[in-house]
Amino acid sequence: MRYCLVMNYIGILYTILLFLVCFFAVHICYLAMIGCKSLKNSQKNNPPPSPEKKESKQVYYIVEKKRAKKSSYSEPKEIEFK
Repeated sequence: MRYCLVMNYIGILYTILLFLVCFFAVHICYLAMIGCKSLKNSQKNNPPPSPEKKESKQVYYIVEKKRAKKSSYSEPKEIEFK
C-alpha cells in the first residue's frame, strides 16, 4: 500500500516537473524568436554608417536676377550657415 502512494507522489512530481520544463522551454524559444526578428528589423532600418563617407557642408549660392541684358554676370556669392 505504501509503495503505491509513494509511486503516485513520484508520478505527480515528475508530471509537474515535466510541465514546468516544457513551459519554460516554449517561452524561451518564443522570446528568442522575438529577439531575432527585432535584430533583423533594426539592421534593415539602421544600416551601420560607412566610415568612407565624409559629411560635406551644404553651400548655398545667391545668384543675381536678370535686370537688364548683360553679356556677363558676376560670380555667385558663397554663404555659410552656422
